[in-house]
Amino acid sequence: MTTVVIRRRFLVRGIVQGVGFRPHVARLARELGVSGECRNDSACVVIEVEGSEHELVEFGRRLEQEAPPLARIDSVGSCDIAPIGAAAFTITESSAGGGVRTLVSPDTAVCAECLAECADPTDRRFRHPFITCTNCGPRLSIIRDLPYDRPVTTMAPFEMCSRCREEYADPLDRRYHAQPIGCHDCGPVLRFSVAGLESSREVALASAVDALASGAILAIKGIGGYHLACDATSTSAVETLRARKQRPAQPFAVMVADVDAAASIVDLAPDAARLLVSPARPIVLLPTLPDARVAASVAPGLDELGVMVAYAPVHHLLLADLRARLGRTPVLVMTSGNTSGEPLSYRDEDAFARLSALADGFLWHDREIAVPVEDSVIAWGATGAVPVRRSRGYAPLPVDLGCDTAPVLAAGAELKNTVALAAHGRAHVSTHVGDLEALAGRVAHGRVTAALLDFQQVAPALVVADRHPGYASRAWAQDFATTAGVPLLEVQHHHAHLASLAAEHGRLDAPLLGWVLDGTGFGCDATIWGCELLLLDQRSTVATRLGHLGPVRLPGGDGGVRHPARTALIALLDAGVDPTAVDLGLSDAESSFLAKSHALDSGLLATSSAGRLFDVVSALLGVRQRISYDAQAAIELEATARQWRRAHPDEPVVALSLPTLDGVLDPAPLIRALVTSQAEPGALAYAFHVELARACAGLAASTAARVGVTEVGLSGGVFVNRLLLALLSDALREHGLTPLTHRLVPANDGGLSLGQVAVGTRTLAHSDELNSTLREV
Repeated sequence: MTTVVIRRRFLVRGIVQGVGFRPHVARLARELGVSGECRNDSACVVIEVEGSEHELVEFGRRLEQEAPPLARIDSVGSCDIAPIGAAAFTITESSAGGGVRTLVSPDTAVCAECLAECADPTDRRFRHPFITCTNCGPRLSIIRDLPYDRPVTTMAPFEMCSRCREEYADPLDRRYHAQPIGCHDCGPVLRFSVAGLESSREVALASAVDALASGAILAIKGIGGYHLACDATSTSAVETLRARKQRPAQPFAVMVADVDAAASIVDLAPDAARLLVSPARPIVLLPTLPDARVAASVAPGLDELGVMVAYAPVHHLLLADLRARLGRTPVLVMTSGNTSGEPLSYRDEDAFARLSALADGFLWHDREIAVPVEDSVIAWGATGAVPVRRSRGYAPLPVDLGCDTAPVLAAGAELKNTVALAAHGRAHVSTHVGDLEALAGRVAHGRVTAALLDFQQVAPALVVADRHPGYASRAWAQDFATTAGVPLLEVQHHHAHLASLAAEHGRLDAPLLGWVLDGTGFGCDATIWGCELLLLDQRSTVATRLGHLGPVRLPGGDGGVRHPARTALIALLDAGVDPTAVDLGLSDAESSFLAKSHALDSGLLATSSAGRLFDVVSALLGVRQRISYDAQAAIELEATARQWRRAHPDEPVVALSLPTLDGVLDPAPLIRALVTSQAEPGALAYAFHVELARACAGLAASTAARVGVTEVGLSGGVFVNRLLLALLSDALREHGLTPLTHRLVPANDGGLSLGQVAVGTRTLAHSDELNSTLREV
């Protein structure tokens, strides 16, 4: 019987470029004995295969089931076309394509196979600082355009040597069509620069090791930008870095070589260990071991460390050589290469200009970074992984919005900024941009937005921004919308927070009740909100305010935020407590001025902010009365509470009271109880978390029964606090409610852009009028 030859075209969409998908297809075709071709285009991978029906069915099955580890297949379409009698299977030149653009792969850590080769003296890539293959390495950070091929990456200037070209062309090789392929002969070159002198390759690496071992601070160019690094065990090195970076107390992240090294400094649960060595290699916040060999100044006042395992080959080489040099397991501070409040340095000329005053030397290389990518941060707690910063390893993976409208662009928040673009039913959230208070941050915001639009090649039909009149992101959005001739939609801050959570959980088309707790959000009454019980409507275009925290008044605007003790004094006076009953560390002049302001009701801004309540409690308990970084008082209060509970697991919780009246949580009784209690600060810090969780759960339960829902979302930056998150989640379950928490984007302002585009798409889909309202009842 003659076998009928069929030619079938497969269109594979998802993360299928830059992850070894075409080599996977070619190997599969060879194993099955079918002919044809495959190519990238800007929308997908196009495959045409000739063979019998049985062979093509098997090909289609294994195409998905045996996909490379970094691939993510969203869809596979197929149709039969006329056979052409192909004799072999080939990978052909990429084409421009059309329609929905393909997904860009995140940067990933060097794989185990590449590390083994790097450590093998007989391998030709022994100690190659840029070793990579189709299963690992830089992707987003080197891409200039799609489809993903070497000519549109920053590897284009490096012409492959004959041996690399052979590997690149061999379907049986792990580096078949690996675009960042290179070796000692043809790849990027490592360099070390100090005091006008420069060395390269092994001499550069040895010089960097010597410098770190002697206590120096280095600027190190990685995959997505520059880090500032020093010996984390050296108090003098860490304190010098703090002084130069103008970062007096905010914790530094540390880098170690492997899980065993991490387990020597932090309490490492099995799931957390797996997260540490996942391809994304995030910074993970974990409890510090009592005998951890790390300077206390790395994370002052805290009971945990942000740890990441080396992800770039150069990191592994540095740490291995340091171990040999020092005779012990090295731990390096690895913090973003910038000064406080500025964006990450990633261009060489910029890094040398901005970081020369901070670093004693530069370990860098000549592969350009196209897209700057910060390290991702995940906090680990009783509820599992809690995203804090979504960037390397995760961005720009999209979130399915379940609604395909004209493109929507979101400008994001003022702090911890990201931008987002909704197109073809998916929200593409950018890498971490940072704070927009300084000009450099605003420039970075514009650059990241332009790159996002270029990658997707769409023009937004709607621009979305926060309502805050003073946000730089809002001003940018207004200018962009005016220039582009498209409408601007302003979405209230906390509405966007809850919508981001709804988008994560696919709940944009159903009512969702949720608590949104944070520090600052411009409210509909022109006051600062930050502890809001909201109900999203079934289309997420309207949010109704059903409850909130009673007033915590803020003296002097941002000055009050930087000085929690000042806010605490006003809170005492509002609660009818003599402020001299508590030592707040204020000068007589400060206390007198604040008392007069209270008496005259002058210069005091009413807020419903949970962040400000945390500040007050932290100051009253003597934990933190002045801050040098965002949320320091709240972060240290959580650490104090955790440490006390860890030391007193069975001790009864101190009774506090945060009563509710007509949907408003009254902070005054809580403040009075904290001042009059004789319990130690740790016990009261823990009791505050318990009482806040109890009160929020109670109000949510009564409201949920009234509006007919069974789930309660938890969003806003305060829910990076894993203690409160766990306590409130448990309290909601006790009321028979299901808590919904963030797993894809941060609860803080880093996730706000997702909520903004989610509201924007629903507004386009369901209304001819571009308005987003937040009602209060």
